[in-house]
Amino acid sequence: MKDDTTFDLIVVGGGPAGAAATLYAARHGLRTLLVDKAIFPRDKICGDALSGKSISVLDELGLLDEVRQLPGALVEEIVLGSPSQVEVRIDLRRYDHRDPLTDRVVPGGGFVIRREIFDDFLFNKARQAAAHCIEGYSVRDLVFEDGAVCGIRGEAAGKPTQFRAPVVLGCDGFKSVVARKTGLYEHDGRHLVVALRCYYEGVAGLTDQIELHFVDEALPGYFWIFPLENGCANIGIGSLHRHIKKHHSNLKEALKAVLSRDPFRHRFAHASPLEEPVGWNLPMGSKHRRCYGDGFMLLGDAAGLIDPFTGEGIGNALYSGRFAAEVAAQAVAVGDSSAAVMRRYDEQLWGTIGSELATSARLQQLGHWRPLLNYVIARAVRDEAVSDHICGMIANVVPKQELTSPLYYLKLLTSRSGKRP
Repeated sequence: MKDDTTFDLIVVGGGPAGAAATLYAARHGLRTLLVDKAIFPRDKICGDALSGKSISVLDELGLLDEVRQLPGALVEEIVLGSPSQVEVRIDLRRYDHRDPLTDRVVPGGGFVIRREIFDDFLFNKARQAAAHCIEGYSVRDLVFEDGAVCGIRGEAAGKPTQFRAPVVLGCDGFKSVVARKTGLYEHDGRHLVVALRCYYEGVAGLTDQIELHFVDEALPGYFWIFPLENGCANIGIGSLHRHIKKHHSNLKEALKAVLSRDPFRHRFAHASPLEEPVGWNLPMGSKHRRCYGDGFMLLGDAAGLIDPFTGEGIGNALYSGRFAAEVAAQAVAVGDSSAAVMRRYDEQLWGTIGSELATSARLQQLGHWRPLLNYVIARAVRDEAVSDHICGMIANVVPKQELTSPLYYLKLLTSRSGKRP
């Protein structure tokens, strides 16, 4: 019989990756300890959007109906705005989302729900599934045995404690303690996006749409407006770290400039910020980072899984939780948590999302081509086939790789018909 300091699995971090891992681990019959340094509910700086990938996992976990009831906004359209201020509206309901991992088919669209609300909901579900859960727990170090991770050391309420498990999951974000203690943490500006978020009330023109505007102040990034509950909005701006550093850009000034000029000035004329703009680093999946070793795996932001083009990370975080729980269960079953076994997690995860992340990294580079952005978005406005094609890529039923092919743009340039390129 195991004591109250020994578990099958230790999950460090209760965000979407850690919560999903805990929920899936329970399905595999693992006795799991879940710890987080915060006390929930807590804020998490983010765009707050949940796309088809997230919805598919939530559906598989049996949580989608409850998520629909959380305060937030339903998203059924996406608006893409070009640098020349041309906008195309794309109906996300044109296609169902066909999920490559869960094999589920869910309606297109999504939600925007504050992370303070969504993460609290998911964490509480995970708390119920865990054998033991500790909030306000700071991990100070890892426990090693013969070079392999086999536990954590930390404290809660000033009381030092130690817990052991054959597998430890680092779901503790960009500055992951687990990544640092295992030597896998890196701050690579070539694969980082820096973003600012600010909650607003009173923004005009909010509907069931999310807006991505490729503004000159942020290229190769974008400015966003996402609706929330009660007439509030999540607005923000983000760009590549290396671009900001090279041009000595100031995102706060860039955001202020965007809000004070057309076509956004009138929409914010009677709006009020609910906070000071807050920034964070987003580790992009444009680089395949090592995310496993003897006795451990890294998930979510700790593994650098954020989509390089959209900046969305929740879906891949949930994916990583599903894969990690499965591999942890295999390791516990055979009594082998070596790197050779943990490697299966990396192979399955990147085998599923790797090509998509590579494509998104190439799409990110298109943000440097201002004339191309202007042309494609203007073409989508007058050609429903192009708009429909872009929507299909968003819904993962048309290969995104086509958007990175020069042949695709050659077809656009030479096609005058309404047929799909």
